[in-house]
Amino acid sequence: MKRVTLYLPLLVAIITIIYMLYIIAEQPSTTNDTKQESVSVSSDNSPSDIDEGLQVGKLAPDFTLKGLDGKKYRLSDFRGKKVMLNFWASWCPPCRDEMPAMQRFYQDKDVVLLAVNLTSTERKKSDVTNFIKQYKLTFPILLDEAAEVSDRYQIKPIPTTYLIDSKGHIQYKAFGAMSYELMIQEFQKLE
Repeated sequence: MKRVTLYLPLLVAIITIIYMLYIIAEQPSTTNDTKQESVSVSSDNSPSDIDEGLQVGKLAPDFTLKGLDGKKYRLSDFRGKKVMLNFWASWCPPCRDEMPAMQRFYQDKDVVLLAVNLTSTERKKSDVTNFIKQYKLTFPILLDEAAEVSDRYQIKPIPTTYLIDSKGHIQYKAFGAMSYELMIQEFQKLE
């Protein structure tokens, strides 16, 4: 029994290190590329799909999802505002850790916060509503019931967060829970 108790913390530490290395390996490089690209713009002056992507600097892929409040939310409707786009699930421990900081951030800053629940991974929809009540969340909760948006955004691991500037471009990506301080720090860099 002593031997198991002795090795358990070591095993936990090894698993944690492997998980962190996985997160780092999955995170794309954010170095600025000086290569110039031609971007076509349609006659209505809206950005083209060529500029769309999941990399920092690219236009965040547009989507429309129904919220828990019954309203439809379209990402592109928030152009002109800073957006925090977060993907989460009620069963995810890091998501639970992050939610109080997200609620505080939402209350303290002039930001649109869209929290996309991976509804297709939930046991039942009431798990989501119970989670919202437990954490007293007041920002919009969007339901990705068919996993279309999370698939489009290639979400793994969760939580994953995108900070999007007022022009609709991704300026920061976080894999794993963000602290309140990190949210503030990265938010201040947005246009």
